[in-house]
Amino acid sequence: MKYILGIVALLAVALGVAAVVYGGADDSPGLQLLGAALVVGAVVFGVRTARRGR
Repeated sequence: MKYILGIVALLAVALGVAAVVYGGADDSPGLQLLGAALVVGAVVFGVRTARRGR
């Protein structure tokens, strides 16, 4: 189960980075903000999951 949560966190980071890049190309500050929030949330979730697994 821990590996699945890690993969989900990595996919969320990839989606967030894609949103930031696409928002920059489309000149959309809202999409960039949502992408950045998704990246930060996924990193926090991934770190929390990794630390609890020890």
